[in-house]
Amino acid sequence: MADTIENGTRRDIYGVSRIYYDGYWIKRYDPPRDSLTAKKQLIVALTRRLFNHVEHGINVPGNRLAEVRRAYEGERHPERKRVKGTMLAGALFNRATDIFTKLVELQELGVEIKPDNPLMLECGRCLIEALEFGKTVRHRSGAACLDELWGEPFKAFSIPIDAFYESRYIKIAQTMRAVDRIADKIVNTLTHDRLFNAVRRPMKDFAEAAKYKCETLRTDPAIFDVWPSFVVSGERLLNAIPKPLSTFSVSEKRAIEDATRLIEEAKTLITYITRARVPMPKSTAEFFESCDRFRESLDHRESHGHG
Repeated sequence: MADTIENGTRRDIYGVSRIYYDGYWIKRYDPPRDSLTAKKQLIVALTRRLFNHVEHGINVPGNRLAEVRRAYEGERHPERKRVKGTMLAGALFNRATDIFTKLVELQELGVEIKPDNPLMLECGRCLIEALEFGKTVRHRSGAACLDELWGEPFKAFSIPIDAFYESRYIKIAQTMRAVDRIADKIVNTLTHDRLFNAVRRPMKDFAEAAKYKCETLRTDPAIFDVWPSFVVSGERLLNAIPKPLSTFSVSEKRAIEDATRLIEEAKTLITYITRARVPMPKSTAEFFESCDRFRESLDHRESHGHG
């Protein structure tokens, strides 16, 4: 049936407006009326969200842009230069937000701000340059950077708000797909072994709660149910991990220790992806490799008749 539904199809499902993309019915929100004020609010929110998910120390005020640029250009040490580049990216984003904020204030005073206004053009240039430097920024966990987050403020600046909202639904569908893939990988890796059958249902429940969290805006009153459900389902997942008994063999105890680390890693990765609402393909690929190594160790144990 999913193959017959076109992306962008809207439908009320159990009283909730939803929009379909790539196999998922995603909760839909009406975009605000397109204006400089609305764009400013959106860009500020996206920039704040960006800084919340990336490594510390890059939220440099826009009024220090020239200073941090000189520091970056004068640095010769590659690792230090990368970090200074991330600080430059942060300053560029904040400079763009500063400019946009002042333009909105002028507009509210009755000053007409046209798209070719020099300050509008400067704002766009800052966002483009920030996007380029942002490619080297890492997630707060130290994992691979989140290119999609760096592109969002510029996208919000350069296209109509309703088009931006539509693009976010595509990204949310991709994020939901990533969550499902990670959950399926854990289930397929672990639950062929009798020790880990109890993990299947909690893992699926956690993935479902993650997808609800992914689609729900923080300003939505439903968040007061969605977030607690997400937290509790994560706790239940960890509680479902079997505890080693004295009657278990050494190999079984080792398998439980390794599986515990794997499940905790899956929970952490899904949490990062869900909160950022973007996939993390490099981190996911590395996690899948860990799952494959664990599966091989289980198969080896079974083939030698242990447990």
